[in-house]
Amino acid sequence: MTKLVFMGTPAFSVPILEGLLAEGYEVAAVVTQPDRPVGRKQIVTPTPVKKAAVEHDLLVLQPEKISGSPELETIAELQPELIITAAFGQFLPEKLLQVPRLGAINVHASLLPKYRGGAPVHYSIINGDPETGVTIMEMIKKMDAGGIFSQRSIPITPQDNVGTMFEKLSVVGKELLLETLPKIIAGELTPTPQNEDEVTFSPNITREQEAIDWQKTAQEVDHQVRGMFPWPIAYTTYEGARWKLLHTTPTEETTSAEPGTIVLRTKKALHVACGKGTVLAIDELQPAGKGQQTIQAFLNGSGQQVAEGQQVGYE
Repeated sequence: MTKLVFMGTPAFSVPILEGLLAEGYEVAAVVTQPDRPVGRKQIVTPTPVKKAAVEHDLLVLQPEKISGSPELETIAELQPELIITAAFGQFLPEKLLQVPRLGAINVHASLLPKYRGGAPVHYSIINGDPETGVTIMEMIKKMDAGGIFSQRSIPITPQDNVGTMFEKLSVVGKELLLETLPKIIAGELTPTPQNEDEVTFSPNITREQEAIDWQKTAQEVDHQVRGMFPWPIAYTTYEGARWKLLHTTPTEETTSAEPGTIVLRTKKALHVACGKGTVLAIDELQPAGKGQQTIQAFLNGSGQQVAEGQQVGYE
């Protein structure tokens, strides 16, 4: 069976790695990001891919930067026939792309040429797209610009967020890769060049993008909340305190209140005016320094006095 090196980091990549192993591919090494501090206590934690690789007793390489690293030389010495990447998180240098005789293949979580870059799932939800998908593509020196071997789309439902979409897309990616790979290895597939006129980008989410703009409609704000959950998480402010918004629901209400105004406050509900007279219900949030709370628990236990007519989103 074909000898390959697998490169990936988050939970999205794990089913893809395990699918390759289950199909009998020889995984000579797994390359993933270095262990990082995680959580409030900053506990140094291995990546999900490293955990899976260790369970399968695979060689694990963790370069801080793959370009010019000893790990790159190790990969070359292994002489893999193929490199497969899935959300690795680093740019692969041309020297590495030239190592395998069958080239390098990427499992990318978008319908290329739409959303090249590091956050395609986030942007597909934030922008209100009806669908997204997975592309199996050849890797070239330019980021996410290689030819397309295969694609598969799936719908984005109103209940989906980044977390649920990554779970769905990892399964789709595994299945599509395992269907496509034998044809690539046999030389039966020629990659189709991407249409450069249709290219869009999805750079990593910035701090500024996390802040809620209440001038947007309730639907658009909900897209932002879902498109940033469970990371990096959208937020608003109230009397100088930050509220991370975890779950919201656009309502059927309309209002003439200024965007950002609290238009309904009961023991169980908190509704905020948005752009174009729309209204958003905050269902779950995380106040600064506290854990995740339902809106009912927050309103009944909050030390802050939250009342109708007050504003959110202003420092």
